[in-house]
Amino acid sequence: MLSIEYIRKNKEKVLKAAKNKNRKVELDKILSLDDKRRDFIKQIQILREERNRSGKSKPTPELVKRGKELKEQLKELEEQLKKNELDLDILLLQVPNVPLDEVPVGKDSTENVEVKRWGKMPKFDFSPKSHMELGLSLDLFDLERGTKVSGFRGYFLKNQAAILHMAILFFVFQKLSKKGYTPFIAPSIIKGFTLFGSGQFPWGEQEVYKLNDEDAYLSGTAEIPITSYYSNEILNEKDLPKKFVAFSPCFRREAGSYGKDTKGLYRLHEFWKVEQVIIAKNDIEEAKKLHEELQKNTEEVLEDLKIPYRKMLMCTGDMGEPQIKKYDTEIWMPYRNDYGEIASNSIMGDFQTRRLKIKYRKKDGTTDYCYSLNDTAVPSPRILIAILENYQQKDGSISVPEVLRSLTGFSEIRSKSSDIAKPY
Repeated sequence: MLSIEYIRKNKEKVLKAAKNKNRKVELDKILSLDDKRRDFIKQIQILREERNRSGKSKPTPELVKRGKELKEQLKELEEQLKKNELDLDILLLQVPNVPLDEVPVGKDSTENVEVKRWGKMPKFDFSPKSHMELGLSLDLFDLERGTKVSGFRGYFLKNQAAILHMAILFFVFQKLSKKGYTPFIAPSIIKGFTLFGSGQFPWGEQEVYKLNDEDAYLSGTAEIPITSYYSNEILNEKDLPKKFVAFSPCFRREAGSYGKDTKGLYRLHEFWKVEQVIIAKNDIEEAKKLHEELQKNTEEVLEDLKIPYRKMLMCTGDMGEPQIKKYDTEIWMPYRNDYGEIASNSIMGDFQTRRLKIKYRKKDGTTDYCYSLNDTAVPSPRILIAILENYQQKDGSISVPEVLRSLTGFSEIRSKSSDIAKPY
């Protein structure tokens, strides 16, 4: 959330940012409501001071009458103030964050900027198969029964795919833990304030599963509960930045994506993910360095797996409302003959922490809102698409990335007609 003071001082900048993010905002109405809010506060303060002065005087019929009038006037003004602040908060929640100057202006994903490319695409001397063909021929997953049991986009991971799935997640979880990131298993059932706090609401409300229990939702990423971990708290500057690596099951309705990537493991309602989250000082230069650190962590994982990738700087129209700068990391998927998104890395500034009321106390005793950052470390089973397709062999088998073999216990996956897995 942007502060009302920031909006007042930077009205044109905020309007431009909203336009570049393809969002409409009502800044004039916001400022008008804030003017009324200030007036209500001033009137209430004057009446309270009069009431306090009267309370120190000897009661008279006139003072008693005036006291009753003050009580009614205060009650009415306080109710008007409460409604005013509610209306103001609703509008403020719809104002997106302001991107950094280095973010390219663009309308959609076609105007994102590629800033790095790593790895060599595999060259096959045979016609490569899709992960769907490979997975079904090797009995690695079952989408038909997944749909029967779970519904649209449901799936079962089986046999070596189930082991590979767990191995990847643990490999990344352990790797980042060794780098000093505090390991967390995050809850998937969350309260509504965490979704408003993270910026998922109001814009992405249609993507979230609501449970039957009051104020209970399924989280789409560990970013949401982990960023909310310190809500309504004041941290110490000396303890920042706080770095977390968090695992959780993730749930997304994918409400706006019907017809897109409906086959296979790319776009699912339920998946598992290892997420990176940082809570830092209110310092943009430090935040930029931490942003690059998060990106390096993700890239190291892909380089360990020897999967080609590219790093994209997202334009204003494709970066999301809360972000001030965002990278997407995309991995090579041979059957598509194209890249597919695997990770999103964002600087949120103090947008989330204002909503969640996360502050830190500086050395001089003053307080300020923290900055928050987050980046995907690895999502699965989406990562399996790249592994199956990039590591496929001419005979239909799959070679397992070397860094995972000690965790899986096998180095190859073969068809049922031969050994299903070659021991490691």
